[in-house]
Amino acid sequence: MKKFPLAALLAVLIAVGAYVPPAVAQTYPSRPVTIIVPFAAGGPTDTIARVLAQRMGPALGQTVVVENTTGAAGSIGVARVARAAPDGYTIGIGHWSTHVVNAAVYNLSYDVLNDFAPISLVANNPQLIESKNTVPAKNLAEFIAWVKANQDHITAGTAGVGSASHIGGIFFQEVTRTKFQFVPYRGTAPMMQDLLAGQIDLSFDQAANSLPQVRAGQIRAYAVTAKTRLTAAPDIPTVDEAGLPGFYVSVWHGLWAPKNTPKPVIAKLVRAVQTALADPSVQKRLAELGQELPPPDQQTPEALHDRQKAELDKWTPIIKAANIKPE
Repeated sequence: MKKFPLAALLAVLIAVGAYVPPAVAQTYPSRPVTIIVPFAAGGPTDTIARVLAQRMGPALGQTVVVENTTGAAGSIGVARVARAAPDGYTIGIGHWSTHVVNAAVYNLSYDVLNDFAPISLVANNPQLIESKNTVPAKNLAEFIAWVKANQDHITAGTAGVGSASHIGGIFFQEVTRTKFQFVPYRGTAPMMQDLLAGQIDLSFDQAANSLPQVRAGQIRAYAVTAKTRLTAAPDIPTVDEAGLPGFYVSVWHGLWAPKNTPKPVIAKLVRAVQTALADPSVQKRLAELGQELPPPDQQTPEALHDRQKAELDKWTPIIKAANIKPE
């Protein structure tokens, strides 16, 4: 029988992350770790990354640097992570749009599920079903009835074609069997300005964006698109409670490494994330941003993989059927 050289066997095992030389596992990290943010500085994804990095650094014993690589709806930054060396020194933060929606809209140079090693789910940001204050509905059931009665004249603002607010609206139309006209904006801020001014009728916006206006009484929120109420707004009912069960939409964030990153390295990164998310100052800051923290049993690579796979299975047919094309 022909013997398989030990060196060749070790090379194969190292390539798939099944074996890591003890010295590598023990010394990682020996230099700074970079988190690639696929969006501009100052946005919600960038802010979450910086909050995490500040606490992950001490847990790893190294500085964690945040670097912004923007363009093509986040796909340029995500591609950079996919191409990085699988050594744990370059990881990426992404969310529902970058790691689910983009796969159904763009011809990507990478596979969003199979070209990455999941690290951890880090935050959830469900949407609010909301309208301008002059809409006569006082609850979600009345709101749906109002939409059905006036659907030929109703406008819904979105942050752009293929945005979470756009896809949330498409999902609402499908579930409630309604129709209305979408009005795309170049981002959430101008959309919100027109909703406040009454120029558009409704929106499906991330809770983190809309809560200040809801609290100020400037717009009306009918439900949060999640299984549980928001910690930051416990008075807003869930869609299950309000009469639209199972209407879940969330722009969740996660951390990924390149595929074949050694498992012991991933394990150290997971522990650093869990340490960060257990820190009261991190919890307070993310809550202020309208982010809901996943429970500890979801702060694992397996939970992130399962969440992403389920979301791909759910949303890909919806997006494809809507024939959403990149702008």
